[in-house]
Amino acid sequence: MIAVFAWHSQQRTSRFVQSTTPTLFFHGGGSSYHAEEQMVSAAKKAGITKTVLRADVNKSGQVTLHGTMQRHAINPIIEVNYQDNRQLDFQKHGEWAANVVRVLQERYGIDKINMVGHSLGNISIIYYELQNGRNPRMPQLQKQVDIAGHFAGLDFAGMPAAIRQPQGLKLAQNGKPNKMNATYREMTKVRQIYPKRQVAVLNIVGDVGHGTDGTVPNVSSLSLKYLVASRAKSYQVKVFHGKNAQHSKLHDNPAVNRALIEFLWEK
Repeated sequence: MIAVFAWHSQQRTSRFVQSTTPTLFFHGGGSSYHAEEQMVSAAKKAGITKTVLRADVNKSGQVTLHGTMQRHAINPIIEVNYQDNRQLDFQKHGEWAANVVRVLQERYGIDKINMVGHSLGNISIIYYELQNGRNPRMPQLQKQVDIAGHFAGLDFAGMPAAIRQPQGLKLAQNGKPNKMNATYREMTKVRQIYPKRQVAVLNIVGDVGHGTDGTVPNVSSLSLKYLVASRAKSYQVKVFHGKNAQHSKLHDNPAVNRALIEFLWEK
């Protein structure tokens, strides 16, 4: 029985890369690491990893790790948890993400990372690259998954002008918006910083009808293309439909989990 179990376990894991590159998950605004748990649980159940850490980041950017990890753990996952989960100073998101990466680098010697963001969590990825994309001393991004990103802005009431989506927003074929708010204009600097032919990018978009996931217009999510596609190793979009494509349900959607697993870890 033991031999049979070992054979099935080997068959199960042979589909997946055996890498020491950690994958960091970043939650959305007003949320926490709990929003990442369904995706992480799916990866664990698939046999991708046995190692999950939580990185708590306090309001001053200090990082505390919870859990244990062997130095050469296979496909470790880091659930990032921001205490200040409504921070709209996007520079801070990049700094906090870098703080988490540095702690992992110092403690475990990592030199590569994958990153997954949902909603506001995508800002951590873009600003990590804006601030560190040319720094050879920092771990280098390999795979990036953006879920329900609001790169070109949000269009509901109360948004600061720098973040608000411009009215009448349309995208050119290369993803370039016809109008840019101040934040998106700042993010376009990543077009010169993003490492050439290094990062594979998956952009996940939800559409519950009328070109929106119910919170973020698809046009805003799809504007990621202009920021990274010209320099990425690869860039692909997957659009999900139906009630589970709603903004806050995407991170609990089994079809999204399958897409994540295939993109991040399948050989």
